[in-house]
Parts: sequence; structure tokens; C-alpha cells
Amino acid sequence: MPTLPADPTAPTVAIVACHGQGLFEFGCAAGLFAPIRPELGVAWYRTQLCAGEPGALRMLGSAQVQLPYDLSAVDDADIIVIPGWREPSERPPQALLDALTRAHARGARITSICSGAFVLAWAGLLDGRQATTHWRLTETLAREFPRIHVRDDVLYVDAGSIITSAGSATGMDMMLHMVRKDYGARVANLVAERLVLAPWRDAERSQRVSRAIPLGEPTRLAKLMEWMRRNLREPHSLGSLAEQAALSQRTLQRQFLEATGLSPIDWLIRERVAYARELLETTDRPLQWVAEQAGFGSQESFRRHFRGMVDASPIEYRNQHRSGLSADRLVGC
Repeated sequence: MPTLPADPTAPTVAIVACHGQGLFEFGCAAGLFAPIRPELGVAWYRTQLCAGEPGALRMLGSAQVQLPYDLSAVDDADIIVIPGWREPSERPPQALLDALTRAHARGARITSICSGAFVLAWAGLLDGRQATTHWRLTETLAREFPRIHVRDDVLYVDAGSIITSAGSATGMDMMLHMVRKDYGARVANLVAERLVLAPWRDAERSQRVSRAIPLGEPTRLAKLMEWMRRNLREPHSLGSLAEQAALSQRTLQRQFLEATGLSPIDWLIRERVAYARELLETTDRPLQWVAEQAGFGSQESFRRHFRGMVDASPIEYRNQHRSGLSADRLVGC
């Protein structure tokens, strides 16, 4: 049996696969949690890749995979990831459902990617909770498990000890959200940078954005977004952004909505809040300075937008974040 990294303070993550498992979702979870990341200066997760059924697993595409751990590893894990399920109408193995029930009872965090929500549903862990899955499966989940409050308009739902995500790639958004909660914005941003991912997509963003990049203008819009990130401190308006992109205001508004599900100004506010979170975690500078660096025109505007997105005031967020981390987790933050 392989050994885990030595730091006993690091959370243990069990990623559970079963027969018929999609390799993409499983690979996303392993690719985010499993690498040892000493450059981050934190007690990074210890990861166990677990077989939810006995023997070598027949994965999607006829690949066979022999995983190093079995379900017994779930009993000691702090975080359990279910990266998909082969068939929503098929009841998962009782041993897996029992392991998840025990883990939930002792306070472990349990997460699912895409169709993995059905495993949690079969275990009864989503009853009375909000949850999501891929938009093509939300009606099935709601019909087959009517006690679940199914949402089809979000990327992921964080219900505390249970976190569910939508389609396959949104699992990365959910897992980065978990990293951000555990280690702070700076570490989450560094991990996203290494994985070449957007550091933060708001959970409330709709799954069903019509196009990822507007046809005919992908480079122009991408350049504008990068320019906005580099110039958060500057005052911006729809007019000034349209001028920067050499587009009409109406065209910019439409293309931004198609690409992100947000207006240009709403997207900018989210970027400013994300940067403010990092500054609150990594500096002791006054709130006025943080507000200015993030591009908010006043502390009142800063507090209003920050609380609206983070559900805490800036000072509450700073205090909660710092008090919740051990000394070694603050290294490099």
C-alpha cells in the first residue's frame, strides 16, 4: 500500500471511482488534489485513489485501472470526492453507500462531480438540501429524488459538508472553491495558474451559457478581460470598456453576457472582490487601501459588494480566514 505525504496536519482526500467511471472527471480530481505542492508553503492535501468496487475497474472507453486503495480509506478521509456515476437509475453498491453515510455522520466533507450527485442521492445525503448536477440530468435527479431541492442554474452548490457540482469541467471550479476555503485565495490562485484555469468562476453563474466565446471576436474579448484584470484600480464604465474593446456598448454587453453569463460591470465587480479577498488574506493593510487597490470607489461600495458576494464584511472575512488557519498554512500567504 503506498504511503501518504508525511505531514499529519494535511486534510486527507479520498477520490472514489467505480466501474464505468469517466476518466476525465476522475483525472480532474486526481490532477488537482494528488500532486505534492511544496512550492505553496502549506500542508497540502494527502490524496488516496480508491476503488469503490472490488478488483480492477473497467473504466469508460474499456480502460482497466487498478487503484491502490479500497473503500476502507473512506473511513479515515476528511474529504471524499465522487467524480461521476455510470447510470443514474442504478443503485450504487451498498458498501459504498454505507461508507458515505458513515463519513457524513462523523463530519467529513463529501463532494460530487456531474452524475456523482446520484451516488449521494442514493445514500440519502442530499435529502432536504440544495444540490446540482449536469443540466441534462437535473430533471431526472428531481424526479427520482423529490426530497432534493435541485438547482439547474448554478455551477456548484456548497451546502456545508456536502458540495455538488454540475457538468464535468465545473468540478474544477468546485474543487478550487474548496482550496480557497481551506488555504485562501492566494493558494487557490496559484493552483489555478499551474492548471491554467480561471482562478474563480462564481458558483451562481448559469450552467447553460450559450457560447463560451462569442463567434468572430474571441481575441478581442479575451484581451479586454485581461486588460481589465491588469487595471482593476482604474475607474471603468460600460462606455470606457466598449471604447477599449473597439465595440459598441450594445455589442460588448451582448457578447460579454454570451461569454460569461454576466454584464461587463458585474464581471468586473467579481474580479475586484476576488482580488480584495486575496489582499485581505495576505496583508494587514487598512481596508481603505484594500478598497483602493481593488478598484472600489469608496469603502461603502467595497463593503456592499464584498458582503453581497462573500456573505461577510471585509473585516469579518479577514478575521475568519486568519483565525481558521494554522501557522504553517499561513506560510506563503
